[in-house]
Amino acid sequence: MVTISRTTVAVVGGGPAGVVLGLLLARAGVAVRVVEKHDDFNRDFRGDTVHASTIRLLDELGLGDRFRALPQSRLDDFSLPGPDGSRTLLGDFSRLRPPYDHVAMVPQWDLLDMLVTAAREEPSFTISMGLAATGTIEENGVVTGVHLRPYHRDGEPEELRADVVIACDGRDSVLRAAAGLRSRSFPVPFDTWWFRLPREAGDAATALVPAFSGTDVVLSFPRPDYHQVAYFAPKGSDAALRAEGVSSFRERIARLRPDFADRVDAIGSMDDVHVLDVRMDRLTRWWRPGLLCIGDAAHAMSPAGGVGINLAVQDAVATAAILVPALRRGLGGAELNGALAAVQRRRTAPAVLIQTAQAMLHRVVFERAFAGELQAGPPKVPVLLAKYVPPVRGLYARGIAFGPLPEHAPTWARR
Repeated sequence: MVTISRTTVAVVGGGPAGVVLGLLLARAGVAVRVVEKHDDFNRDFRGDTVHASTIRLLDELGLGDRFRALPQSRLDDFSLPGPDGSRTLLGDFSRLRPPYDHVAMVPQWDLLDMLVTAAREEPSFTISMGLAATGTIEENGVVTGVHLRPYHRDGEPEELRADVVIACDGRDSVLRAAAGLRSRSFPVPFDTWWFRLPREAGDAATALVPAFSGTDVVLSFPRPDYHQVAYFAPKGSDAALRAEGVSSFRERIARLRPDFADRVDAIGSMDDVHVLDVRMDRLTRWWRPGLLCIGDAAHAMSPAGGVGINLAVQDAVATAAILVPALRRGLGGAELNGALAAVQRRRTAPAVLIQTAQAMLHRVVFERAFAGELQAGPPKVPVLLAKYVPPVRGLYARGIAFGPLPEHAPTWARR
């Protein structure tokens, strides 16, 4: 038997974009149901960087105190290493106005739990965990809902009908595939291998500094009680890395980060190293009648710069700000589709700018690193600008912290 249910807005995907959108819509009094296929949010190696634009948004929503109570560490600057072991400060967050003068590192599950708790305080918000979308429901060429099925357990299928369906289900979006939306892919020269290492007293906690050795690149993110480490290698290297074995991998990390040499045995086997097949793409059209894709479902981002969460959150804010007035006026058909198109028009430029910057970073850092060309030092032009024109360090910091076109919370969502 198929259960049939209804809401005004169905949000598929309980990541940052989906949960923030659900919270904002509920604060406008719109009936919204968020559907997440997993039973909880506790998954490692998801994007955990919360940039200043998102911290400011949380303050505007009246959630700043709750956010700051979460376990977190902070990044106060961004530096590049020189061949002699020196560091060149590129992004100096101290040049930004407090309290938005840093990037916070917060486990994504804690952030999502906090946001869902706040959203559940709104009577029009519902979230369903453990339900996966399997396809769209369409009538006369209009998406009118989604087919759902329990993800980890047996159970009856469900048809969730909605005035609007928002796909926030990530770069492997089921809904964008079901809707036949096409994307343009861009080359990425690397994949990323994630793992944890213990954090000890005295370990640096505020600087994000990549390390280069030969053709190897590693980046670590300090957490309250461990380091989340990313190893970068040319795309398609996973099989060869695993064939070399865990001892060889430990040696690579110890060579890149001698300060980690005393703890690489925490990598028990290559099963502790999780590969991310890095992709970068963007839909040519984010919507079709009744359906809108945002976040990674609309534009899969490279991990370079750690901007994925924040761009997705900004998409969600713009979506709510544009969609709520249309829903309040009871608009449908062409008028409602016009609102969906307006979201794409507003958020395309930031996505294009960030992906362009990421592609440039791929060329000047990663491709040069894999070619062994970084031994002579980091790229000269941005380093010289940062070294001899100090205000440039503030511009770099602002670009990282806020990105292009940061959104503000709509008046009706503020507390």
